[in-house]
Amino acid sequence: MTYSETASRILDSAERMARQGGYNSFSFREIAAEIGIKSASVHYHFANKEVLGAALADRYTNRFLAALGAPTAERPDEMLRRYTASYRQALVEDGQMCLCGIFGAEIRGLPDPVARQTRAFFDRNIHWLGQVFQAKGLKPEDAETEAACMIAALEGAMILSRSLQDDALFDRITAGYS
Repeated sequence: MTYSETASRILDSAERMARQGGYNSFSFREIAAEIGIKSASVHYHFANKEVLGAALADRYTNRFLAALGAPTAERPDEMLRRYTASYRQALVEDGQMCLCGIFGAEIRGLPDPVARQTRAFFDRNIHWLGQVFQAKGLKPEDAETEAACMIAALEGAMILSRSLQDDALFDRITAGYS
């Protein structure tokens, strides 16, 4: 989906806040103040927080996968390295967590549309990585299991590295994937 400039700025602000503190870490008022518009303008673009949260998770998913490219674009090992690098960049270079990882931890308290988009992130990423693991010779069911394990390891590595304030820990945990 294509967003107007203002809607994109709203999403950027909400994403930054959510990737630091989760779904409940942002409000329309805070977003409006940060980007210099009235709260009513945020409501004009996104009727409520539920709509904004769903759009946020959807945009994040689409951007994440677009940045990776096709799962068969290069050798499987290079695609696994690229996938791992995307998590590392978010954590180490950007100081952010995975948006859908945070939303996933909060999933029972999320509105249904936000939870659906969060699950879509994981479903689509498992499918993407599953194709990479199939290219390495794994059977489809084994490839999807390995994909889920890799995502769990990367999300967990982000949490531990952030909690322990040790970026190098992420690299040690994920060394087998890069």
